[in-house]
This record gives sequence, structure tokens and C-alpha cells, in this order.
Amino acid sequence: MPAPRKFTKFREVQAEIDKNGAALFVDKEGVESLIIHSPYTIHYIHSYAEDSAFFLGLASGVLRGSKCSKASCGFVYGTPRGHCMVCGSPTTWIELPKEGRIHSWTTCHFGGEAFLKETPYNLAMVEFDGVGSLLLVRLKECTESEIYIGMPVEARFEPKPKYSITDIWFVPKPAAASEKPRRG
Repeated sequence: MPAPRKFTKFREVQAEIDKNGAALFVDKEGVESLIIHSPYTIHYIHSYAEDSAFFLGLASGVLRGSKCSKASCGFVYGTPRGHCMVCGSPTTWIELPKEGRIHSWTTCHFGGEAFLKETPYNLAMVEFDGVGSLLLVRLKECTESEIYIGMPVEARFEPKPKYSITDIWFVPKPAAASEKPRRG
């Protein structure tokens, strides 16, 4: 096998690695570093345990939250909770609305492997009427400049579910012209 080719620009090293699996990078001091392509995968077995109903719901097009079972508390969560964080009582599953509003948001310009094809992407904290906590989800079908606090949004569900939080995302809800905020 021939020795790997030498490069002084890392961009060229990356191209060589993609092509041949290895390259030598020579820095300003003349130090040679062997750079190789080494794929890394891991198989992870995970149990959602008492949160299973949330992910099964997403696979069925249902967004579930939880509600404190103590009548004097009754706090409603937009994310699953086995026990109330206010009073400690057990919670029960409820169906959440599929429409909400943007409470806050950010645009991610770097992402993990699962999101590389979507980068940059928007993450939003969605608030729902009658729900005391927020749900963190991806916001699609809009650009960063179109997003605003209070923007009405609606849920979309993955047609081929992976039993993951990525099985749900929100998109802007079409609004009547009179409902659109004024900018400027």
C-alpha cells in the first residue's frame, strides 16, 4: 500500500480522506500528522419506561402532556413528567392541542449528525393554552427572519416514526392578514 499523500491545507486533507481514507497533514513547523477516516457507530438500547406513552402518541399523530393528579394542584406539563414538579404527586396523561405559539426560539448553525442535512435549523419553545410548561421542538417551513414571539404554529408528525422527539415538529400556522404582526 502506498504512503498517504502530504498536504499543508486541511481542506485538501479532508478531500483526500474522503477519497482514499488517509492523508498526511504537514503543519507550519513541518510536523507530519497522519489523519485517517475512522467511522464510529454505537448501538444503543434505550427504554422510555413511563414516558413511552408520549413517544407512542407521536407515532400516532397525538401530542401528549401530563397533568398533576392532585385536584388542588392540577399543573399541566407540555413535556412528560411522571410526577408533578410543583407538589410531587403522580401525573396522568392528557392530550395536548396541536396548535400553540412561539414563546422563544433560536437558530442552530451547528448540529449533531442527525441534523447535518437540516443545518441551520430552528428550535422553538412552544406554549399552549392551559399548559404551564413549554415544549422544545424543531420549527420548520420558515426562515429565521420570519419567526417572531407569539407566532401561531401547528404540529406536524413524522409519517415513518422513529419513536424520537424528532417525530414531531411545528410549522407556522397560516394567519389571516389582520392577525399578522406589523414590523418596522
